[in-house]
Amino acid sequence: MARLFGTDGVRGVANADLTAELALGLSVAAAHVLAEAGTFEGHRPTAVVGRDPRASGEFLEAAVVAGLASAGVDVLRVGVLPTPAVAYLTGVLGADLGVMLSASHNPMPDNGIKFFARGGHKLADELEDRIEETYRAHSSGEPWERPTGAGVGRVTEYDEGFDRYVAHLVGVLPNRLDGLKIVIDGAHGAAAHVSPEAFARAGAEVVTIGTEPDGLNINDGCGSTHLDKLRAAVVEHGAALGVAHDGDADRCLAVDHTGNAVDGDQILSVLALGMREAGTLREDTVVATVMSNLGFKLAMERAGIALVQTAVGDRYVLEEMKAHGYALGGEQSGHVIVLDHATTGDGTLTGLMLAARVAATGRSLAELAGVMERLPQILVNVPDVDKSRVGSSAELAAAVADAEQELGATGRVLLRPSGTEPLVRVMVEAADIEQARAVAQRLADAVKSALG
Repeated sequence: MARLFGTDGVRGVANADLTAELALGLSVAAAHVLAEAGTFEGHRPTAVVGRDPRASGEFLEAAVVAGLASAGVDVLRVGVLPTPAVAYLTGVLGADLGVMLSASHNPMPDNGIKFFARGGHKLADELEDRIEETYRAHSSGEPWERPTGAGVGRVTEYDEGFDRYVAHLVGVLPNRLDGLKIVIDGAHGAAAHVSPEAFARAGAEVVTIGTEPDGLNINDGCGSTHLDKLRAAVVEHGAALGVAHDGDADRCLAVDHTGNAVDGDQILSVLALGMREAGTLREDTVVATVMSNLGFKLAMERAGIALVQTAVGDRYVLEEMKAHGYALGGEQSGHVIVLDHATTGDGTLTGLMLAARVAATGRSLAELAGVMERLPQILVNVPDVDKSRVGSSAELAAAVADAEQELGATGRVLLRPSGTEPLVRVMVEAADIEQARAVAQRLADAVKSALG
Protein backbone atom coordinates (compact mmCIF):
# COMPACT_ATOMS: atom_id res chain seq x y z
CA MET A 1 0.00 0.00 0.00
CA ALA A 2 1.45 3.37 -1.04
CA ARG A 3 2.46 5.78 1.71
CA LEU A 4 -0.01 8.67 2.04
CA PHE A 5 2.61 11.17 3.15
CA GLY A 6 5.06 12.36 0.54
CA THR A 7 8.02 14.70 1.02
CA ASP A 8 5.62 17.60 1.66
CA GLY A 9 2.49 16.25 3.31
CA VAL A 10 -0.46 14.46 1.71
CA ARG A 11 -1.46 15.59 -1.79
CA GLY A 12 -3.89 14.54 -4.48
CA VAL A 13 -6.85 15.61 -6.57
CA ALA A 14 -9.31 17.18 -4.15
CA ASN A 15 -12.54 15.22 -3.68
CA ALA A 16 -11.06 12.27 -5.57
CA ASP A 17 -7.77 11.32 -3.88
CA LEU A 18 -7.99 13.85 -1.06
CA THR A 19 -11.55 13.62 0.24
CA ALA A 20 -13.28 15.28 3.18
CA GLU A 21 -13.33 11.90 4.90
CA LEU A 22 -9.57 11.52 4.52
CA ALA A 23 -8.92 15.07 5.74
CA LEU A 24 -11.13 14.53 8.78
CA GLY A 25 -9.64 11.13 9.55
CA LEU A 26 -6.03 12.30 9.28
CA SER A 27 -6.77 15.26 11.54
CA VAL A 28 -8.29 13.06 14.22
CA ALA A 29 -5.38 10.65 13.88
CA ALA A 30 -2.87 13.50 14.21
CA ALA A 31 -4.54 14.69 17.40
CA HIS A 32 -4.47 11.19 18.92
CA VAL A 33 -0.85 10.51 17.93
CA LEU A 34 0.38 13.83 19.34
CA ALA A 35 -1.61 13.23 22.53
CA GLU A 36 0.00 9.80 22.90
CA ALA A 37 3.42 11.37 22.30
CA GLY A 38 2.84 13.70 25.26
CA THR A 39 2.53 16.90 23.23
CA PHE A 40 -0.77 17.87 24.90
CA GLU A 41 0.16 16.81 28.42
CA GLY A 42 -0.91 19.20 31.18
CA HIS A 43 -2.90 21.63 29.04
CA ARG A 44 -5.79 21.96 26.64
CA PRO A 45 -4.40 21.50 23.09
CA THR A 46 -4.60 24.17 20.39
CA ALA A 47 -4.12 24.01 16.62
CA VAL A 48 -3.67 26.71 13.97
CA VAL A 49 -5.42 25.94 10.66
CA GLY A 50 -4.86 27.88 7.42
CA ARG A 51 -5.30 27.36 3.70
CA ASP A 52 -4.60 28.73 0.25
CA PRO A 53 -7.51 30.12 -1.85
CA ARG A 54 -8.39 26.93 -3.75
CA ALA A 55 -12.13 26.29 -3.84
CA SER A 56 -11.59 22.80 -2.44
CA GLY A 57 -9.79 24.31 0.54
CA GLU A 58 -13.14 25.49 1.86
CA PHE A 59 -14.60 22.03 2.43
CA LEU A 60 -11.25 20.48 3.35
CA GLU A 61 -10.69 23.17 5.98
CA ALA A 62 -14.13 22.42 7.40
CA ALA A 63 -13.25 18.71 7.58
CA VAL A 64 -9.91 19.35 9.29
CA VAL A 65 -11.44 21.73 11.80
CA ALA A 66 -14.23 19.25 12.54
CA GLY A 67 -11.75 16.41 13.01
CA LEU A 68 -9.52 18.35 15.39
CA ALA A 69 -12.39 19.76 17.44
CA SER A 70 -14.00 16.32 17.70
CA ALA A 71 -10.72 15.04 19.16
CA GLY A 72 -10.71 17.76 21.83
CA VAL A 73 -8.38 20.26 20.14
CA ASP A 74 -9.22 23.97 20.18
CA VAL A 75 -8.81 25.45 16.71
CA LEU A 76 -7.66 28.90 15.63
CA ARG A 77 -8.76 29.45 12.04
CA VAL A 78 -6.45 31.95 10.35
CA GLY A 79 -8.04 31.73 6.89
CA VAL A 80 -6.10 32.26 3.66
CA LEU A 81 -2.44 32.74 4.54
CA PRO A 82 0.88 31.39 3.22
CA THR A 83 2.30 28.12 4.52
CA PRO A 84 5.16 29.92 6.30
CA ALA A 85 2.59 32.19 7.99
CA VAL A 86 0.83 29.15 9.44
CA ALA A 87 4.19 27.80 10.59
CA TYR A 88 5.12 31.15 12.14
CA LEU A 89 1.78 31.55 13.92
CA THR A 90 1.93 27.98 15.20
CA GLY A 91 5.20 28.89 16.87
CA VAL A 92 4.45 32.40 18.12
CA LEU A 93 1.01 31.48 19.48
CA GLY A 94 2.38 28.45 21.32
CA ALA A 95 0.05 26.08 19.46
CA ASP A 96 0.58 22.34 19.66
CA LEU A 97 -0.15 21.73 15.98
CA GLY A 98 -0.41 23.62 12.72
CA VAL A 99 -2.30 22.48 9.64
CA MET A 100 -1.96 23.99 6.16
CA LEU A 101 -4.26 23.08 3.29
CA SER A 102 -2.46 23.63 -0.01
CA ALA A 103 -0.96 21.83 -2.98
CA SER A 104 1.68 24.53 -3.43
CA HIS A 105 2.55 24.97 -7.14
CA ASN A 106 0.24 22.15 -8.30
CA PRO A 107 -2.76 23.00 -10.52
CA MET A 108 -6.05 24.08 -8.97
CA PRO A 109 -7.82 20.66 -8.86
CA ASP A 110 -5.14 19.35 -6.47
CA ASN A 111 -4.94 20.07 -2.79
CA GLY A 112 -2.90 18.88 0.16
CA ILE A 113 -2.59 18.68 3.94
CA LYS A 114 0.62 19.58 5.74
CA PHE A 115 1.06 19.24 9.51
CA PHE A 116 3.40 21.32 11.66
CA ALA A 117 4.60 20.38 15.12
CA ARG A 118 4.86 22.75 18.08
CA GLY A 119 7.19 25.60 17.22
CA GLY A 120 6.13 25.58 13.56
CA HIS A 121 8.48 22.80 12.45
CA LYS A 122 7.53 20.04 10.02
CA LEU A 123 6.52 16.78 11.64
CA ALA A 124 9.17 14.10 11.85
CA ASP A 125 8.80 11.17 9.43
CA GLU A 126 8.10 8.75 12.26
CA LEU A 127 5.18 10.88 13.49
CA GLU A 128 3.74 11.03 9.98
CA ASP A 129 4.05 7.25 9.79
CA ARG A 130 2.23 6.86 13.10
CA ILE A 131 -0.54 9.23 11.97
CA GLU A 132 -0.99 7.20 8.80
CA GLU A 133 -1.00 3.88 10.70
CA THR A 134 -3.53 5.24 13.20
CA TYR A 135 -5.74 6.61 10.44
CA ARG A 136 -5.71 3.31 8.55
CA ALA A 137 -6.51 1.31 11.69
CA HIS A 138 -9.53 3.45 12.55
CA SER A 139 -10.78 3.80 8.98
CA SER A 140 -11.19 0.04 8.90
CA GLY A 141 -13.51 0.00 11.91
CA GLU A 142 -11.58 0.49 15.15
CA PRO A 143 -13.58 3.07 17.19
CA TRP A 144 -12.11 6.39 18.29
CA GLU A 145 -12.04 7.49 21.90
CA ARG A 146 -14.07 10.72 21.76
CA PRO A 147 -14.47 13.56 24.29
CA THR A 148 -17.95 14.85 25.13
CA GLY A 149 -19.42 17.91 26.79
CA ALA A 150 -16.83 20.53 27.67
CA GLY A 151 -14.11 18.21 26.40
CA VAL A 152 -14.77 18.91 22.73
CA GLY A 153 -12.63 21.49 20.97
CA ARG A 154 -13.76 25.07 20.41
CA VAL A 155 -13.30 26.89 17.09
CA THR A 156 -12.21 30.55 16.97
CA GLU A 157 -11.53 32.88 14.04
CA TYR A 158 -8.06 34.38 14.52
CA ASP A 159 -8.21 37.53 12.42
CA GLU A 160 -4.95 39.00 13.74
CA GLY A 161 -2.83 36.46 11.86
CA PHE A 162 -2.39 38.58 8.72
CA ASP A 163 -1.09 41.68 10.51
CA ARG A 164 1.02 39.72 12.96
CA TYR A 165 2.78 37.82 10.18
CA VAL A 166 3.36 40.90 8.01
CA ALA A 167 4.74 42.82 10.99
CA HIS A 168 7.15 39.95 11.64
CA LEU A 169 8.38 39.97 8.03
CA VAL A 170 8.99 43.71 7.93
CA GLY A 171 10.52 43.67 11.40
CA VAL A 172 13.33 41.27 10.55
CA LEU A 173 14.55 43.13 7.44
CA PRO A 174 18.06 44.58 7.77
CA ASN A 175 17.05 47.77 5.91
CA ARG A 176 14.10 49.39 4.18
CA LEU A 177 13.21 49.25 0.49
CA ASP A 178 12.51 52.94 -0.12
CA GLY A 179 13.13 53.97 -3.72
CA LEU A 180 12.62 50.51 -5.22
CA LYS A 181 9.78 49.73 -7.63
CA ILE A 182 8.96 46.02 -7.37
CA VAL A 183 6.48 43.87 -9.28
CA ILE A 184 4.90 41.04 -7.27
CA ASP A 185 3.23 38.02 -8.86
CA GLY A 186 1.11 36.40 -6.17
CA ALA A 187 0.09 33.38 -8.33
CA HIS A 188 -3.52 34.16 -7.32
CA GLY A 189 -2.51 32.23 -4.22
CA ALA A 190 -2.00 32.50 -0.49
CA ALA A 191 0.36 35.50 -0.68
CA ALA A 192 -1.83 37.56 -3.02
CA HIS A 193 -2.51 40.10 -0.26
CA VAL A 194 0.26 39.37 2.25
CA SER A 195 3.24 39.93 -0.06
CA PRO A 196 2.18 43.29 -1.57
CA GLU A 197 1.33 44.55 1.91
CA ALA A 198 4.69 43.50 3.34
CA PHE A 199 6.67 45.09 0.50
CA ALA A 200 4.64 48.30 0.75
CA ARG A 201 5.14 48.55 4.51
CA ALA A 202 8.87 48.06 3.93
CA GLY A 203 8.88 51.14 1.71
CA ALA A 204 8.76 49.73 -1.82
CA GLU A 205 6.59 51.04 -4.64
CA VAL A 206 4.55 47.94 -5.46
CA VAL A 207 3.02 46.84 -8.77
CA THR A 208 0.92 43.67 -8.57
CA ILE A 209 -0.12 40.88 -10.92
CA GLY A 210 -1.68 37.55 -9.99
CA THR A 211 -3.25 39.00 -6.86
CA GLU A 212 -6.97 38.41 -7.49
CA PRO A 213 -7.66 34.84 -6.34
CA ASP A 214 -11.14 33.50 -7.07
CA GLY A 215 -10.63 29.93 -5.88
CA LEU A 216 -10.13 28.62 -9.41
CA ASN A 217 -7.22 30.60 -10.88
CA ILE A 218 -4.37 29.70 -8.51
CA ASN A 219 -1.09 29.05 -10.40
CA ASP A 220 -2.96 29.43 -13.71
CA GLY A 221 -0.38 30.87 -16.10
CA CYS A 222 1.21 32.91 -13.32
CA GLY A 223 3.47 32.62 -10.30
CA SER A 224 6.86 30.98 -9.91
CA THR A 225 6.16 28.27 -12.50
CA HIS A 226 5.11 30.77 -15.21
CA LEU A 227 7.42 33.79 -15.24
CA ASP A 228 6.53 35.31 -18.63
CA LYS A 229 3.91 37.76 -17.29
CA LEU A 230 6.26 38.88 -14.54
CA ARG A 231 9.12 39.43 -16.99
CA ALA A 232 6.89 41.59 -19.18
CA ALA A 233 5.51 43.57 -16.24
CA VAL A 234 8.97 44.33 -14.81
CA VAL A 235 10.17 45.69 -18.15
CA GLU A 236 6.92 47.57 -18.84
CA HIS A 237 6.94 49.35 -15.47
CA GLY A 238 10.69 49.94 -15.35
CA ALA A 239 10.87 48.07 -12.04
CA ALA A 240 14.07 47.25 -10.21
CA LEU A 241 13.01 43.62 -9.90
CA GLY A 242 10.08 41.24 -9.80
CA VAL A 243 9.15 38.57 -7.27
CA ALA A 244 7.07 35.48 -8.06
CA HIS A 245 5.47 33.16 -5.51
CA ASP A 246 3.86 29.76 -5.83
CA GLY A 247 0.36 28.91 -4.58
CA ASP A 248 1.23 28.64 -0.90
CA ALA A 249 4.12 31.16 -1.02
CA ASP A 250 6.79 28.98 0.51
CA ARG A 251 9.00 29.71 -2.48
CA CYS A 252 10.22 32.71 -4.43
CA LEU A 253 11.79 33.21 -7.83
CA ALA A 254 12.80 36.61 -9.12
CA VAL A 255 13.26 38.61 -12.30
CA ASP A 256 15.90 41.32 -12.73
CA HIS A 257 15.26 44.73 -14.33
CA THR A 258 16.03 43.36 -17.81
CA GLY A 259 13.44 40.59 -17.51
CA ASN A 260 15.93 37.76 -16.92
CA ALA A 261 14.95 35.08 -14.42
CA VAL A 262 16.86 34.73 -11.15
CA ASP A 263 16.44 31.21 -9.76
CA GLY A 264 16.79 29.79 -6.27
CA ASP A 265 20.50 29.06 -6.64
CA GLN A 266 21.20 32.66 -7.64
CA ILE A 267 19.02 33.98 -4.82
CA LEU A 268 20.95 31.82 -2.36
CA SER A 269 24.20 33.19 -3.78
CA VAL A 270 23.11 36.80 -3.27
CA LEU A 271 21.78 36.18 0.25
CA ALA A 272 24.79 34.10 1.29
CA LEU A 273 27.22 36.88 0.37
CA GLY A 274 25.08 39.48 2.11
CA MET A 275 24.68 37.42 5.27
CA ARG A 276 28.39 36.67 5.43
CA GLU A 277 29.11 40.39 5.12
CA ALA A 278 26.67 41.03 7.98
CA GLY A 279 28.16 38.24 10.09
CA THR A 280 24.94 36.21 10.16
CA LEU A 281 26.00 33.32 7.88
CA ARG A 282 26.96 30.87 10.62
CA GLU A 283 30.05 28.77 9.88
CA ASP A 284 30.20 30.59 6.52
CA THR A 285 28.12 27.70 5.21
CA VAL A 286 25.04 27.39 3.00
CA VAL A 287 22.94 24.23 2.55
CA ALA A 288 21.47 23.17 -0.81
CA THR A 289 20.36 19.96 -2.54
CA VAL A 290 22.19 17.79 -5.03
CA MET A 291 20.07 19.37 -7.78
CA SER A 292 21.71 22.77 -7.33
CA ASN A 293 23.49 23.99 -10.42
CA LEU A 294 27.22 23.33 -10.55
CA GLY A 295 27.63 27.04 -11.17
CA PHE A 296 26.30 27.68 -7.65
CA LYS A 297 28.87 25.35 -6.12
CA LEU A 298 31.68 27.02 -8.07
CA ALA A 299 30.48 30.50 -7.05
CA MET A 300 30.46 29.53 -3.38
CA GLU A 301 33.94 28.05 -3.70
CA ARG A 302 35.23 31.28 -5.23
CA ALA A 303 33.66 33.26 -2.39
CA GLY A 304 35.13 31.00 0.29
CA ILE A 305 31.70 29.82 1.44
CA ALA A 306 31.26 26.14 2.28
CA LEU A 307 28.42 24.23 0.59
CA VAL A 308 26.68 21.27 2.23
CA GLN A 309 24.42 19.27 -0.11
CA THR A 310 21.43 17.11 0.81
CA ALA A 311 18.85 14.91 -0.88
CA VAL A 312 16.18 16.72 -2.94
CA GLY A 313 13.46 18.27 -0.79
CA ASP A 314 13.39 21.33 1.44
CA ARG A 315 12.68 19.13 4.48
CA TYR A 316 16.13 17.55 4.08
CA VAL A 317 17.74 20.98 3.73
CA LEU A 318 15.99 22.05 6.93
CA GLU A 319 17.04 18.91 8.80
CA GLU A 320 20.69 19.55 7.92
CA MET A 321 20.42 23.19 8.94
CA LYS A 322 18.84 22.37 12.30
CA ALA A 323 21.31 19.57 13.00
CA HIS A 324 24.35 21.82 12.57
CA GLY A 325 22.99 25.29 13.29
CA TYR A 326 23.39 26.66 9.77
CA ALA A 327 21.51 29.88 8.98
CA LEU A 328 20.77 29.66 5.24
CA GLY A 329 19.68 26.92 2.88
CA GLY A 330 17.38 26.20 -0.01
CA GLU A 331 16.62 24.74 -3.41
CA GLN A 332 16.94 25.81 -7.03
CA SER A 333 13.13 25.88 -7.17
CA GLY A 334 13.07 28.88 -4.84
CA HIS A 335 12.49 27.27 -1.45
CA VAL A 336 14.82 29.38 0.67
CA ILE A 337 15.06 28.95 4.44
CA VAL A 338 16.46 31.72 6.64
CA LEU A 339 16.43 29.80 9.89
CA ASP A 340 16.84 32.80 12.20
CA HIS A 341 13.48 34.14 11.00
CA ALA A 342 11.48 31.18 9.64
CA THR A 343 11.04 27.47 10.26
CA THR A 344 10.26 26.66 6.64
CA GLY A 345 10.76 28.11 3.18
CA ASP A 346 9.20 31.58 3.08
CA GLY A 347 8.74 33.17 -0.35
CA THR A 348 7.72 36.60 0.90
CA LEU A 349 10.62 36.79 3.36
CA THR A 350 13.03 35.64 0.64
CA GLY A 351 11.81 38.29 -1.78
CA LEU A 352 12.03 40.98 0.89
CA MET A 353 15.59 40.03 1.84
CA LEU A 354 16.63 39.92 -1.82
CA ALA A 355 15.17 43.38 -2.38
CA ALA A 356 16.81 44.62 0.82
CA ARG A 357 20.18 43.54 -0.56
CA VAL A 358 19.53 45.49 -3.77
CA ALA A 359 18.54 48.56 -1.75
CA ALA A 360 21.51 48.31 0.64
CA THR A 361 24.16 47.88 -2.06
CA GLY A 362 22.74 50.22 -4.68
CA ARG A 363 23.54 47.53 -7.23
CA SER A 364 21.06 45.95 -9.61
CA LEU A 365 19.78 42.44 -9.05
CA ALA A 366 21.35 41.47 -12.39
CA GLU A 367 24.76 42.56 -11.12
CA LEU A 368 24.33 40.87 -7.74
CA ALA A 369 23.11 37.60 -9.30
CA GLY A 370 26.05 37.72 -11.72
CA VAL A 371 28.26 36.33 -8.96
CA MET A 372 27.00 32.96 -10.18
CA GLU A 373 27.07 31.68 -13.75
CA ARG A 374 24.41 29.06 -14.40
CA LEU A 375 25.85 26.15 -16.34
CA PRO A 376 23.52 24.59 -18.93
CA GLN A 377 21.44 21.91 -17.25
CA ILE A 378 19.41 19.23 -19.03
CA LEU A 379 16.82 17.14 -17.19
CA VAL A 380 15.29 14.06 -18.82
CA ASN A 381 12.58 11.94 -17.19
CA VAL A 382 12.71 8.24 -18.11
CA PRO A 383 9.34 6.58 -17.36
CA ASP A 384 8.27 2.95 -17.00
CA VAL A 385 11.54 1.60 -15.59
CA ASP A 386 12.48 -0.18 -12.37
CA LYS A 387 13.67 2.85 -10.43
CA SER A 388 14.62 0.71 -7.44
CA ARG A 389 17.69 -0.60 -9.33
CA VAL A 390 19.26 2.80 -10.09
CA GLY A 391 21.97 2.27 -7.51
CA SER A 392 22.65 -1.40 -8.18
CA SER A 393 22.89 -1.73 -11.98
CA ALA A 394 26.46 -2.34 -13.14
CA GLU A 395 25.51 -1.43 -16.71
CA LEU A 396 24.16 1.92 -15.58
CA ALA A 397 27.16 2.59 -13.34
CA ALA A 398 29.49 2.08 -16.30
CA ALA A 399 27.46 4.49 -18.44
CA VAL A 400 27.59 7.12 -15.70
CA ALA A 401 31.35 6.66 -15.29
CA ASP A 402 31.87 7.19 -19.03
CA ALA A 403 29.75 10.33 -18.97
CA GLU A 404 31.60 11.77 -15.96
CA GLN A 405 34.95 11.12 -17.63
CA GLU A 406 33.77 12.94 -20.76
CA LEU A 407 32.48 15.97 -18.83
CA GLY A 408 35.45 16.32 -16.49
CA ALA A 409 35.53 19.06 -13.84
CA THR A 410 33.22 21.40 -15.75
CA GLY A 411 30.25 19.04 -15.82
CA ARG A 412 28.13 16.85 -13.60
CA VAL A 413 25.79 13.85 -13.83
CA LEU A 414 22.98 12.94 -11.44
CA LEU A 415 20.59 10.00 -11.72
CA ARG A 416 17.86 9.69 -9.13
CA PRO A 417 14.57 7.82 -8.81
CA SER A 418 11.48 10.01 -8.55
CA GLY A 419 9.95 10.04 -5.10
CA THR A 420 6.39 10.20 -6.45
CA GLU A 421 6.35 8.65 -9.94
CA PRO A 422 7.60 5.42 -11.62
CA LEU A 423 10.47 7.12 -13.41
CA VAL A 424 14.15 7.99 -13.18
CA ARG A 425 15.38 11.57 -13.53
CA VAL A 426 18.58 12.10 -15.51
CA MET A 427 20.30 15.42 -14.95
CA VAL A 428 23.42 16.54 -16.84
CA GLU A 429 25.31 19.81 -16.55
CA ALA A 430 28.08 20.92 -18.89
CA ALA A 431 29.74 24.11 -20.07
CA ASP A 432 28.19 23.52 -23.51
CA ILE A 433 24.42 23.00 -23.86
CA GLU A 434 24.74 20.65 -26.85
CA GLN A 435 27.18 18.44 -24.98
CA ALA A 436 24.84 18.36 -21.98
CA ARG A 437 21.91 17.41 -24.21
CA ALA A 438 23.85 14.64 -25.96
CA VAL A 439 25.15 13.12 -22.73
CA ALA A 440 21.70 13.29 -21.12
CA GLN A 441 20.10 11.48 -24.05
CA ARG A 442 22.80 8.82 -24.02
CA LEU A 443 22.24 8.25 -20.30
CA ALA A 444 18.47 8.16 -20.73
CA ASP A 445 18.92 5.41 -23.33
CA ALA A 446 21.19 3.57 -20.88
CA VAL A 447 18.53 3.82 -18.15
CA LYS A 448 15.92 2.32 -20.50
CA SER A 449 18.30 -0.47 -21.49
CA ALA A 450 19.43 -1.31 -17.97
CA LEU A 451 16.21 -0.82 -16.02
CA GLY A 452 13.45 -1.25 -18.60
